[in-house]
Amino acid sequence: MGQGLWRIARNQQLQQQGYSGQGYLTRERGRRIPANNVSGTSHRKQAQGGIDIYHLLKTRKSKEQEGFINLEMLPPELSFTILSYLNATDLCLASCVWQDLANDELLWQGLCKSTWGHCSIYNKNPPLGFSFRKLYMQLDEGSLTFNANPDEGVNYFMSKGILDDSPKEIAKFIFCTRTLNWKKLRIYLDERRDVLDDLVTLHNFRNQFLPNALREFFRHIHAPEERGEYLETLITKFSHRFCACNPDLMRELGLSPDAVYVLCYSLILLSIDLTSPHVKNKMSKREFIRNTRRAAQNISEDFVGHLYDNIYLIGHVAA
Repeated sequence: MGQGLWRIARNQQLQQQGYSGQGYLTRERGRRIPANNVSGTSHRKQAQGGIDIYHLLKTRKSKEQEGFINLEMLPPELSFTILSYLNATDLCLASCVWQDLANDELLWQGLCKSTWGHCSIYNKNPPLGFSFRKLYMQLDEGSLTFNANPDEGVNYFMSKGILDDSPKEIAKFIFCTRTLNWKKLRIYLDERRDVLDDLVTLHNFRNQFLPNALREFFRHIHAPEERGEYLETLITKFSHRFCACNPDLMRELGLSPDAVYVLCYSLILLSIDLTSPHVKNKMSKREFIRNTRRAAQNISEDFVGHLYDNIYLIGHVAA
């Protein structure tokens, strides 16, 4: 389309400059040839090109007159597919033009579930007058409330019937939601250890390498900035969950939850050592193997070496 319009502009320029009709001259091997010597084939090509230019101009003019495509003139399936790519703000704006299409419940249901993957209300019979658009607004309001005060946010969800008063339901909601402030979430989980227990069990670390599993764990449950009782609790829960997900690997390597706990602490310390700009003398691979095997003697040297390589190449486990 772009090249066609360029040719249109070029042909119009040539016509204005007088290079068409009898005065038109072509170049062939550096010689000037009068237009009346041009073969009939060239005239046919110009005629054919003129038809193409006419259609291009007609198409362009019609699009300029229309301004935009009217979604109501398209098949409903295609219109809904186009609107499904909009976020909540743009969908509200679209409803000003296409009210019936943009207010469709399936569109707002998709927006709710793509942002808040789990809510107790999803699995219940909707009450009379239920609207997913209204639910989206309530979920957004509740998330903002949670990011200001976690307890008030959870109470808001419960008061609206969005969440059941159950640690398992709250854990599923947190696990499937990415709009919650991680600092506020960390404070909430530190206070609600029952929710933390259910949240840990939602992770599946089967067939994952230990550092990668630890990274995934800390992406959902952020580690505290300082070492303390809460960090020890997180690592302890992770160690038991990792062993439960990989029983065959634990037997093969001869690892226990206590050994995994030691390895996790070693990986965190190594991550800090290798990534911190304040540490000038970085820990070598040989030093890491020696220190780790001193704390957990049953671990093979090759396995500990692979742990070091992972941190060295990929980076911090709790970043």
